Amino acid sequence: MMNEYLHLISSSINDTIASLRYFQSEATLVLGFLLVVLSDLFLSKRFSQLSFGLTIGVVLIVMVQSFAFLNVENIPLFGGMVIMDHLSILFKILFCLVSLLFVLFIRYNRSLLLHEKGTGDLYAILLAVHLGMNLMAMSANLLMVFMALEMVSLGSYLMVGYISHDQKQSEASMKYALFGAVCSAIMLYGISLLYGFTGSLYLNDPTFISGLNNIPPMALGVSLTMVLVGVAFKLSVVPLHFWTPDVYEGAPTPVTAFLSTAPKLAGFALLIKFIVLINALDHTFLDIKLIVASIAIASMVLGNFAAIWQNNIKRMLAYSSIGHTGFMFMALFVAPGQGYTALIFYMFIYVIMNMAAFLIVDEIEEQTGKQNLEDYRGLGRQFSVLMVCFVFVLVSLTGLPPTVGFTAKFLVFSTALDAYNSSGSLIILVMIILGAISTLVSLFYYFKIPLNAYLKESISSDVRIANTAKAYLSMFLAFLLLLLLVFPSLIQQFL
Repeated sequence: MMNEYLHLISSSINDTIASLRYFQSEATLVLGFLLVVLSDLFLSKRFSQLSFGLTIGVVLIVMVQSFAFLNVENIPLFGGMVIMDHLSILFKILFCLVSLLFVLFIRYNRSLLLHEKGTGDLYAILLAVHLGMNLMAMSANLLMVFMALEMVSLGSYLMVGYISHDQKQSEASMKYALFGAVCSAIMLYGISLLYGFTGSLYLNDPTFISGLNNIPPMALGVSLTMVLVGVAFKLSVVPLHFWTPDVYEGAPTPVTAFLSTAPKLAGFALLIKFIVLINALDHTFLDIKLIVASIAIASMVLGNFAAIWQNNIKRMLAYSSIGHTGFMFMALFVAPGQGYTALIFYMFIYVIMNMAAFLIVDEIEEQTGKQNLEDYRGLGRQFSVLMVCFVFVLVSLTGLPPTVGFTAKFLVFSTALDAYNSSGSLIILVMIILGAISTLVSLFYYFKIPLNAYLKESISSDVRIANTAKAYLSMFLAFLLLLLLVFPSLIQQFL
């Protein structure tokens, strides 16, 4: 009996060895994680910046390794558990960009540096989360999808509660973990139902797809919905957005900046796979395009309108991120080829804009202690160059010309308009109109910041403040946005 399976064992070993050649970036992250943990345990007192240097080095190496495989086409690895393709590599490069900015953000954040825990553990958590996001982008098996999603989720919970020194941060961490656990349980139950119905977990397996086609439409719709709940939680889209404002406000600002970008990007990488799967089915209880359109509309409208009433800057940016996520959903709705190109370009620009905004907010908070809009009165004189950069970033987030944010939004709008002209779909037209209205609405809350900074008198004495390394980093990102306005091909050539 054993002899019958020997060839399978041999084949599996050979496949694993062959797959390792394409698994270089993930292996680097695992090795980097171990090195950061060990260096923080044994060498942190002698070499205080060793963990920082190792993490920066690992992320840069992973980025170079990812670029090396940019032109690969659908390579199944480890028996088809993960698949490496051009789209997954683009997402991996995006993750590297976010991680690199996050590491620098941690390095220059005073509250994290002065905390008794230090930052070594946070760097290690980042590398573990980065590994999970890479696996999310490549997963082709539902078990791998769940494991990767949980790796990102657990790391995110730890990040939020890393320096819980007050009730607000403890509450944010607990709320995030509880909501995440419920959504993960629902997702796991949905996966078990799909496995019970089909006997397979591979998303690209013809047996899995044919099995789904034989399921009663109601059961199929409920199972897929339960699976997608876990993905929607990571994306923080309506109606699973309720945790976002409290968690973003309570978490350390660098963590808030990271959560508002990286896990969302990984969530979109997963969502694309499920949309491709659902479009391949003969029938389903749910109209996936209608659901995506509804989520896009609800997120754009609720996120942008709710942001108007916020006084805390981080809560305002939290609702703003919900609106931006809804706008990204619009790109998913249109033709896959052009839609994904517009989506990835928008994501690259969004990462730079969002990180720059949070860097500036954190710089102002650390130097003045100001967190609310009304406290920004007269800051244009105290932070002269920094506030100019902030205004430019806010204009770019709004999507007004002449900024690269306008270029990114124009690409999504034009792609959606082409889809409407070719299909005549009413729902696409509704999305375009509401997307334009939401963009206009975002003016009302983004421009409250320069309104207070430049047009209202300061309620405290004006003190000129020297720029720090974090301020120069945010200025560099603002300059990068200006550079990409002139040369958008720097990104588009890779898409």
